[in-house]
Amino acid sequence: MLPLLLAVTEAAGHAAAESNMIDKFGLDLKYIIMQAVSFLILFAVIYKFGIKPTISTMEERNAKIESGLKYAEDMKAKLDAAQQESAEIVKQAQVKAGEIINEARASAKDFLDKQTQEATAKANDMLTKAQQAIELERRKTLAEAREEIARLVVATTERVLAKKLSDADRAAYNETAAKELTVV
Repeated sequence: MLPLLLAVTEAAGHAAAESNMIDKFGLDLKYIIMQAVSFLILFAVIYKFGIKPTISTMEERNAKIESGLKYAEDMKAKLDAAQQESAEIVKQAQVKAGEIINEARASAKDFLDKQTQEATAKANDMLTKAQQAIELERRKTLAEAREEIARLVVATTERVLAKKLSDADRAAYNETAAKELTVV
C-alpha cells in the first residue's frame, strides 16, 4: 500500500507541477484550442491546395516516367528485332548476290565456250575453204601448165621435124603429151 500511496502523491505533485508550469508559461486552454483549430484549418487548406495537387502531379509524373521507361524498353526491343531482321536481310542479300555472281560467271563461261566453239568452227570452215581454193588453184595451174607444155612440145616437135603438122596430128600429139604429163 505504501507504493500506491507514493504513486498518488507523486501524481499529485506532477499535477501541481503541470498547473504550475501552465501558469509559469502563461498558457491558456482556450488559446491552445484556438491555435489547434487554426492549425487544423491551415493544414486542411494547405493539404487541399498544396499537398494534394503536388502528390497528384508527382503521381502523374511517375506514371509518365514509367510509361516512358516502358516505351523505351519496347523501342529497344523493337530496335533489337529490327537490327536482327536487318542483319538477316543483309545476309540473304549477300547469299543472293553470291548466287547471282556464280550464275554470271557460269553464264560468262558458257558464252565464252560458245564463242570459242563458234570461232573454232569458223576458223576450220575458213581453213577448209582455203584448202579447197588452194587445191582448185593448183589444179587450174596444173591444167594451164599442161596446156602450155603440150603447146611447147608440139612447137618443138614441129621445129624438130621441120614440117607443118595438120590439126589432126597436132591434136594427137597434144593428147599424147597430156596423157604423159598426167602420169607425171
